[in-house]
Amino acid sequence: MILFQKSLFKSVFTALFVSLLVLSSCSDNDNNKGEIDGVVMSGNQVIPGSNVSLFCSGIGSGIILLGEDVSDETGAFSISFEDPGDDNAILYLIAENDPLNIAKTNQLSNSSDVRLALMLGRLPVIDNVVINERTTVAAAYAMAQFFVPGGIDGTNPGLLNAADISHNLADPSNGNVASMLDNFPNGASTTTRATFNSLANILAACVNSDAGCIQLFDLSTPPGGTPPTNTLDAAVNIAHFPWQNVDGLFEFSQLEDVYSPTLGSPEDISAWFLAIRYVGNGMEFNGPGNTAFDAEGNAWITNNFVFNDNPTDVVCGDDHVLRLTPTGEDVPGAPYQGGGLYGAGYGITLDTENNVWIGNFAFQGEDCMLDPDARAQSVSKFSPDGVPLSPNTVGNEIGGFTGAGNTINYPQGTVSDNNGNIWITNCNGNNVTQFPGGDPDQAFVIQETDDSAETIVVAPFDIAIDIDGNAWVTGNETFNVAKFDPDGDLLLNVSGDEAAEAGFKKPMGIATDMFGNAWVANSGFVTAPCDGNSVPELRAFIGLALDPNFTNPDASLIKVNSDGTEIGSFKGGGLLMPWGISVDGSGNVWVSNFDGQTVSYFCGEDTSSCPPGLETGDPIAPMGYFFNGLKRSTSVQIDPSGNVWATNNFEILPPSDNPGGDSMVVFIGAASPVAAPLIGPPTSPFVDLPEN
Repeated sequence: MILFQKSLFKSVFTALFVSLLVLSSCSDNDNNKGEIDGVVMSGNQVIPGSNVSLFCSGIGSGIILLGEDVSDETGAFSISFEDPGDDNAILYLIAENDPLNIAKTNQLSNSSDVRLALMLGRLPVIDNVVINERTTVAAAYAMAQFFVPGGIDGTNPGLLNAADISHNLADPSNGNVASMLDNFPNGASTTTRATFNSLANILAACVNSDAGCIQLFDLSTPPGGTPPTNTLDAAVNIAHFPWQNVDGLFEFSQLEDVYSPTLGSPEDISAWFLAIRYVGNGMEFNGPGNTAFDAEGNAWITNNFVFNDNPTDVVCGDDHVLRLTPTGEDVPGAPYQGGGLYGAGYGITLDTENNVWIGNFAFQGEDCMLDPDARAQSVSKFSPDGVPLSPNTVGNEIGGFTGAGNTINYPQGTVSDNNGNIWITNCNGNNVTQFPGGDPDQAFVIQETDDSAETIVVAPFDIAIDIDGNAWVTGNETFNVAKFDPDGDLLLNVSGDEAAEAGFKKPMGIATDMFGNAWVANSGFVTAPCDGNSVPELRAFIGLALDPNFTNPDASLIKVNSDGTEIGSFKGGGLLMPWGISVDGSGNVWVSNFDGQTVSYFCGEDTSSCPPGLETGDPIAPMGYFFNGLKRSTSVQIDPSGNVWATNNFEILPPSDNPGGDSMVVFIGAASPVAAPLIGPPTSPFVDLPEN
């Protein structure tokens, strides 16, 4: 058996790539035949004599060779196969120069180091394709977390979704840039299309020259690892370590101009990641605040303001929750409306029955005439299919669930634990509400005070559940973190001198890991939005941050161990204004910044999943991942395919009446996948897979 997890410093394919596999079918569906015709190419030139293999995986039977052919003098191939007939199956093609064919054909390259790939994806698959460097880059990035010795395999829904996402990068029918990447909100409006083409040119430099392969393999050798032996391995290594040899890879990308448009100068790229923006139906995003993934990997997203793309129009709070597929389209029937939803902020969670809970913060533009105080006293609940399960707003009556005795007051963090309890931070109430078993009628308030009768947590913003079912809460205005047991009793309060020594200042998001640690996005600057004046207050400190000389020396990532005896404070990695935070399936930490257009990435507790020499809290990406398509981000979350989703919550220069951002940014295949829905600390969805 092969434990399915990414090996950071090992070639993704064994030397006996094909010979270890047997020709077989993924099912007993003997009467359902299929055929795939295609061409192997580099740019406009065909590659004859390439051994093309069709594989199937994802159904728990290992990686199966369905058929193979050798491309003819026109680069064409044709493979007949038995249709797997399994909804969990993915199909993909590998084309590699065969040393036995090199002497027989007039190949573009005489190198046996050329290996190209194309994700066909879930059934039914397209039956006429082009395999080239673009499709190879798309496969390397989208499937980055699913390469195992012998091929591509993994668990669903992450594997299926990742294959689908590859088609957002390259069009399998012609090998061109896919429509999603080629057009707004991507296309010329961000650097990703140019980065994608430059990556394809990097591979083309090897396809066209043996000497180019030597240089490519040197530049794409993993930290502390061995050089790759083919172009696909090289592309996967770059996807895993996009911050490595950035300048050298840029110079190498200039050797070939097979694909365009490309990056124009080294200043255009800080790391070789691929990030795309999603806008759903194009008429719904206005201030996405936070994201939660369901069991199928769909993204449920809160939305601050009703959609309006005119920055001078006054907007009120949105009464919809958004739900996107992994490839960025609306799930049929979404967005969903009702249930008392209004101006949702940071609070969203799925419970143990896959229902969705959302905190009604009542965000709205400055000149909206509605009373936010009357609409920020509830949480809304939706079924897994988007049916509102909480009361609608009728006239002046408050919609949603207010809890027994009206216990909700400008809710922000909203999470479920494994017992189905719903925890809500009342940012303006300086307390926490729990709905035991998800029952609002049994709601109780948790509000601890110290010996001086001072409230322990003031402006509680976020909440996270640890491995023991305890709830960790950030106090934005008390510069602290408190831990409560499942009954709401205080277990730990990191405050005072202890917190000051660790650098606690205006903490925002919080996440837990499987080692019992809590990780805090320590903003150092942000006063948490806690009431109806939030928009002008946010715009005020954004104004301060717009100073070109703005720095934030108090920004940090803070780790607190389970009993509070060890507190670590970490900086760097592009941290400028930390807000959202997430832990991935390997225990490493991601932070979104409300300023600086950067997502930061740090080594977690288990350093074996980090590059050699790094310790807990060290930045893995030394400068973070700066992306010109990112605006002001409040949340970062990881899906079951390893994609990192960051909210574009506010505009860089937010108007007073319509300040919301317009999209989600998805960093393709950048993180270790997380099982969904996320309840408590993140777990990896990876399982043991059959040995190939």
